[in-house]
Amino acid sequence: MRKKIVFKYIAGAFLLCAASACNKDFLERKPLTSYEESDVWKDKGLIQAFVNDLYVQTRSGFEETMLSSMSDESQFIHDKNTSRVVNGNMTPEDLGALNDFSRWDNHYKEIRNCNLFLEKIKDVDIAQDLRDRLTGEVHFMRAWYYHMLVRYYGGVPLITKTFAVKGDEQEILSIKRATFEECVNFIAKECDDAAQLLPVTYSDAASNGRVTKGAALALKSRILLFAASDLFDGVSNELIGYKTAGQQARMTLAKNAAKAVMDMKQYELHHPTDSAAENYSRVFLDKGNKELIFIKQYDKALQGTQHDKYNGPNGYHNWGGNVPLENFVTGYQMKDGSEFSWSNAAEAKAPYLNRDPRFYATILYDGAKWKARPSDAAQVDPIGLIQTGKYEVPGKDSIDGLDTRKSTIENWNGTFSGYYLRKFMDINLDAQFFNGDQSWVFMRYAEVLLNYAEASIWSGDESGGRDVLNMVRTRAGMPEITVSGAALKAALKYERRYELAYEEHRFFDARRWKDAPVVFGSNAIGIEVRGSTVAGHPFKYSPISIQERSFPVKQYFAPLPAAEIRKNPNLLQQPGY
Repeated sequence: MRKKIVFKYIAGAFLLCAASACNKDFLERKPLTSYEESDVWKDKGLIQAFVNDLYVQTRSGFEETMLSSMSDESQFIHDKNTSRVVNGNMTPEDLGALNDFSRWDNHYKEIRNCNLFLEKIKDVDIAQDLRDRLTGEVHFMRAWYYHMLVRYYGGVPLITKTFAVKGDEQEILSIKRATFEECVNFIAKECDDAAQLLPVTYSDAASNGRVTKGAALALKSRILLFAASDLFDGVSNELIGYKTAGQQARMTLAKNAAKAVMDMKQYELHHPTDSAAENYSRVFLDKGNKELIFIKQYDKALQGTQHDKYNGPNGYHNWGGNVPLENFVTGYQMKDGSEFSWSNAAEAKAPYLNRDPRFYATILYDGAKWKARPSDAAQVDPIGLIQTGKYEVPGKDSIDGLDTRKSTIENWNGTFSGYYLRKFMDINLDAQFFNGDQSWVFMRYAEVLLNYAEASIWSGDESGGRDVLNMVRTRAGMPEITVSGAALKAALKYERRYELAYEEHRFFDARRWKDAPVVFGSNAIGIEVRGSTVAGHPFKYSPISIQERSFPVKQYFAPLPAAEIRKNPNLLQQPGY
């Protein structure tokens, strides 16, 4: 066991609960760079800091590269090895950009910290209620990190104790992957254990962001729905699925898990205004709203989030980032619930009119009203309209929009697809100079409702599933669904795709539904816009291919890192790698 621990944890203590965990005496005891491990379990502040770091080390979706750019939602214009994933070229030696998401090493480091805490906390002299709450938090975090591994890799080694640096080498090298079923059952039990110990709410503001009983039950519903999906049913390899039948029974378990969250009566869909698009936007901006279940908070004074800068249009001196694809945009229904079609002449002539209100809260498109331009562009565009097209000017050469790759503001950060991301963004923020303080939403009530609806529909309760599905749909300003059978399943998939867009669900949903070879294997499509500065002249919109993509079946799962198998040959590699 290491003699010392370097405390990056301390930063987490102040980020999450400085008011409750720290005091002047604690700060003055020793230099903040290093503590004897034995010291940690003698000091309530250090114990709290240790647990806080389990939150700090979670990866939010506000990093520069988003998981959406390894699905059919977006393309990352700076690449950073995302192309290796979307081109179907991942190898055990190089997972490309996915390595920063699947994070084998990072997740197991945090699991080790969970195990260490659970071993030590039993003998710590602290109040029982605090011990219980912290223990519940750590059971949740161990479930969280394992659920992340399982979603990428299937069955993984289930390690529930710490190992000595010396003396345990043989045991470490004998570790094998647990079956997929064993992993799912373990995660579900961790969620149950956490739920027994965690409070429903916290009374002090300093605890905002901590996990609750509802978070534990919501995570259970997520992993059980994942495990009940088509990808894992009737699979001969127990590391990546269930050999036996019984999908309907597993869907019933998932349904019951989601119902447990609903029965708490603790959460609700956020709708503070009469505008469906505004309500959807504000889910991710309004602090403490009752839809949020598990979030990662950001503070402008402590760096904040750079999401707006990473993804804003280059005509605002932002970086472009993860630009939505036409593959995704085309799928937005019309406001009346009908399908949009490029074959419909009226719709093709004005493709951004009368769409699902969530479209306007999620996508920045040519002509969308955004916000005031920076001073060096305000004279060209005093209104603040997104310009991703090429425009004819009478008597002059045509001009390229301010948000294209031929912009006069910046030309290296422009979109390839003709779109920019709108979702999560604070329209009042000048992202060129300032960071935001939006929270990244790991889990929210809409997901739980959709979990329940899907599990109900797939297990045969179409009426109950449809009713709950319509709760999400009508909040979004869309008409209720009345269909049954295959059409109802398609409606459920639509709602998950567009309600949970860019929230790191699509990457997994398309896989677990076994839709990925088609939707992820199709080339990335953008939109070419040509128009005129003369009022009344029609614009022309032309879908164009912007990136070749491929999805080999082996990429349903990420390959185990080659370095791990070299260290431990007992770890079996995924099929096809």
